[in-house]
Amino acid sequence: MCGIVGYIGTEDAKEILLRGLEKLEYRGYDSAGIAVINDGGVSLFKEKGRIATLRDSVDENEQGTAGIGHTRWATHGAPSQVNAHPHQSNNDRYTIVHNGVIENYSQLRKEHLQNVELTSDTDTEIIVQLVEHFAKEGKSTEAAFRKTLSLLKGSYATALLDNEDPDTIYVGKNKSPLLVGLADGVNVVASDAMAMLQVTNEFVELMDEEVVIVKRDKVTIKTLDGLEVSRDSYIAELDASDIEKGTYPHYMLKEIDEQPYVIRNIITKYKDDNDTIKLDEDIREAVLDADRIYVIAAGTSYHAGLVGKQLIEKIANKPVETHIASEFLYNMPLLSEKPLFIFISQSGETADSRGVLVNIKELGHKSLTITNVPGSTLSREADYTLHTYAGPEIAVASTKAYTAQMAVLAILAVDTAHAGGVEMEFDPLQELAIVANAMETLTDQKESLEQVAREYLSVTRNCFFIGRAMDYHVCLEGALKLKEISYIQAEGFAGGELKHGTIALIEEGTPVIGLATQEHVNLSIRGNMKEVVSRGAYPCLISMEGFEDEGDAIVIPRVHEYLTPLVSVLPLQLISYYAALHRGCDVDKPRNLAKSVTVE
Repeated sequence: MCGIVGYIGTEDAKEILLRGLEKLEYRGYDSAGIAVINDGGVSLFKEKGRIATLRDSVDENEQGTAGIGHTRWATHGAPSQVNAHPHQSNNDRYTIVHNGVIENYSQLRKEHLQNVELTSDTDTEIIVQLVEHFAKEGKSTEAAFRKTLSLLKGSYATALLDNEDPDTIYVGKNKSPLLVGLADGVNVVASDAMAMLQVTNEFVELMDEEVVIVKRDKVTIKTLDGLEVSRDSYIAELDASDIEKGTYPHYMLKEIDEQPYVIRNIITKYKDDNDTIKLDEDIREAVLDADRIYVIAAGTSYHAGLVGKQLIEKIANKPVETHIASEFLYNMPLLSEKPLFIFISQSGETADSRGVLVNIKELGHKSLTITNVPGSTLSREADYTLHTYAGPEIAVASTKAYTAQMAVLAILAVDTAHAGGVEMEFDPLQELAIVANAMETLTDQKESLEQVAREYLSVTRNCFFIGRAMDYHVCLEGALKLKEISYIQAEGFAGGELKHGTIALIEEGTPVIGLATQEHVNLSIRGNMKEVVSRGAYPCLISMEGFEDEGDAIVIPRVHEYLTPLVSVLPLQLISYYAALHRGCDVDKPRNLAKSVTVE
């Protein structure tokens, strides 16, 4: 969530900042602002709502070659112009933007700022007022900034302007992601490399509890104690064209259509010259050596982890537990003697998952991250990384990242089975190629899937998804997709659980979407569908070719039973997309949600 941009160079800062913020809109936000520093001080513009509103409020005549910008997702204080970033100190000398949550902001105010009048409800304003407070005591801006950051408990990525020093941006980071970008006579700051690809593709990763002094021609990294740190830069492997919609009306639709390509790309990346799986030997040994695997994830990635558990257990005979990161963080179960932790995260910045990673590293346990962003925090801090190669995913509702995660988990499961001597007749690379073809078949059926959405979901206030075995896990994801972008109250249930309470909610006309792609439970789920129909439900059954029945609404192409979740979810994604579209919802940027959840 929340996005930060900063620029110091020779060009018009305001336009570069605005374009950078527009690239961060996918992360989710409720207000935005920029601050441009010039000879007359700092000019501040901020608005509640979309960046288009902010752009309209910015003075076109504003001049300046340095500045900072921010998109805010409310944590402390309601969405408003007052609470929007940037924030300024009382004497207007300092201006700041901040991502994260300051847990001890109330304590800091009582200890240091009792006589300071605050203008917002945010924890962020405490930071900038503290910098002013320590500067008034005689400290330099850098020293005041480092002193302030040393007092903060919680997470922060922050950038500070001093109107008495227009040639510097002061940057600090702890737990929240932040990068510094390098160019000739120009340097930038960004919470996401995509925001500043317009300027550079060369970036330096920042570590926790570091302070960076960013000037036009120099970047200096220091610890909070003032010791200089040297670190190599890296080239962000992103194509600017990948983050454009092209001819698509929405990123979500584009990303749904990209799934066959993503699966084929994964096959290419994880295949050696002999057409067999290619994984790092250290990863293979870590998985084999573990007596139990703990999958840690949140949201859509958690649903991928549920499927991953089934794949690893069925294929590799290795016990797996799948846990919600935010629950595991504060309620860790009794662990096995030699666990391996697998963290699944599209962004690699999920705060809850990182909290678990920090804890298990202190316990000395090994960790593997499966992510779409190899340079992300979870990737950098885990022992090993498997890349999903899905390309940038902009829409808040994850689609291609989800199927990519499951594909990589399948490859990991088969590699573990082979390395452990488990005999099997399942070639994941060949079967994934069949999956890619099946996906293409389904993306070509948009008209019929749009009609399903129109028929079942145009006016309903709720919807239920039911399935058994792996289909149940896909139902959880289908319900999540529908609720997050169409705002329909949707829930996924195991078919056998209906009679234990949920069936009481079925009334005349209630849409119930059932999945029947697992042959061994095909008749069972069909029986569950009959149960809800007898209570007045409006049924929509999605089945797999080979054991479909008359009256099934959608029949998906046949794929290996282990990989059905990669295919059966695609019609659920498209149905959700069209349901949101018909109901007038903002498909790519649903209310109250953020793409990358970087606070607990």
